[in-house]
Amino acid sequence: MTTPPRLRFAPSPTGYLHVGGARTALFNWLYARKVGGTFLLRVEDTDKARSSDEHTQVILDGLKWLGLDWDEEVVFQGARVERHREMADKLLADGKAYTEEGAIRIRMPQEEIAWDDFVHGRISFQGADLKDWVILRSDRTPTYNFAVVVDDIDMHITHVMRGDDHVSNTPKQIAVYRAFDLPQPAFGHVPNVNGMDGKKLSKRHGATAVGEYAAMGFLPVAMRNFLALLGWSPGGDRELFFDVKEMIEAFSLDGIQSKSAAFDVKKLEWMNGQHLTRLDPETLLPVIQPLLASKGLDVAKLDRSSASGPGPRSKSRARWRCASTRASPSTIPRPPTRSPRIPPPSARPRTRPQRSWPVSQMNNGSPRTSKPSSAPSRKHRALQPAKSFSRSGSRSPAAPYRNRCTTCCGWWVRKKRSGDCGPPQRRKIGTARPPRVISLKG
Repeated sequence: MTTPPRLRFAPSPTGYLHVGGARTALFNWLYARKVGGTFLLRVEDTDKARSSDEHTQVILDGLKWLGLDWDEEVVFQGARVERHREMADKLLADGKAYTEEGAIRIRMPQEEIAWDDFVHGRISFQGADLKDWVILRSDRTPTYNFAVVVDDIDMHITHVMRGDDHVSNTPKQIAVYRAFDLPQPAFGHVPNVNGMDGKKLSKRHGATAVGEYAAMGFLPVAMRNFLALLGWSPGGDRELFFDVKEMIEAFSLDGIQSKSAAFDVKKLEWMNGQHLTRLDPETLLPVIQPLLASKGLDVAKLDRSSASGPGPRSKSRARWRCASTRASPSTIPRPPTRSPRIPPPSARPRTRPQRSWPVSQMNNGSPRTSKPSSAPSRKHRALQPAKSFSRSGSRSPAAPYRNRCTTCCGWWVRKKRSGDCGPPQRRKIGTARPPRVISLKG
């Protein structure tokens, strides 16, 4: 009978939950849920000088915000020091370790140490090139590589999935498994998360903690969707997973890529917008309620009557929606429609805005605001084209006569500056003569 896989995520509470660590936790969680295994959480707080309860709580809150739940009680490595000392003394008694200056060192095997990494393939080290290393210090505190193996043995871990930076630690840990005559788990090292410049993701690239993106208003489902695609490909061109069950069903160890992933904030913003459009108000409000409260907005005083569906697109439609909720089914009014005789705004022809005229161009005491003079001035008479208007009858003249004279007559002229129309131009041979204007006086 095959034992169900048991996986763990083991963060160190020396800082906040990094997006790279959250991605590793998500991979372990997805695989455990896919194969019906167990997902465990262990806090490696052996470094008492750098570890803090505040960082531990932030890590737990970040995992809960992403929706990653664990199946058993949280294991704290710092509370298992006596167990680590007991196992180190056992190796010392069996002759597989020795003391030096008060510390206990393990005897490294001289043969090859290799494993089949389910991400990178076969990786091997020569034991002769590795020196004997300390498993228990002179103050009786365990070192990292030894405490990790003892905890994994007691927690019955079958799969160890972690970042690429732990590849160099793996041969030392395999040596401890061999010293205890126990089978080693399956190892897999996922690629690191880099910035867009190809360098390791750090503060110079922007926010790196999961809590920072939660405070900026990103949805947890969007962040989970984005982190899953950092080093994993579901196949095809699919990128959006609106249901976590679909993501669990699509996840596989074969889809984990061996090259580093780039953290693209613009893609995260786009993905967050895609998830926002799929959420109804009743589901969205509890998600953003802590963010609204942090901005000083009292969510309890909000009118939730409009949270039953998407908001109206116009005021008239909003009034119709409110009226329909109060009326009986037989008297519900229909939504307002546009008259078929009036074309929509997008289909209406564009016209030039009517230009207002200065006071200096008043005619009989009234400003010239409707249309220009019936005839051009003598200065502008030679500048007029044969046809100043188009065949359709619009008020737009033919190019290049796009401007009006704002000094004397208001006629179409070439120059844009008022009163500077230039000298009369010669009429080209073969063109129509400008129309003659006869002025009748008295």
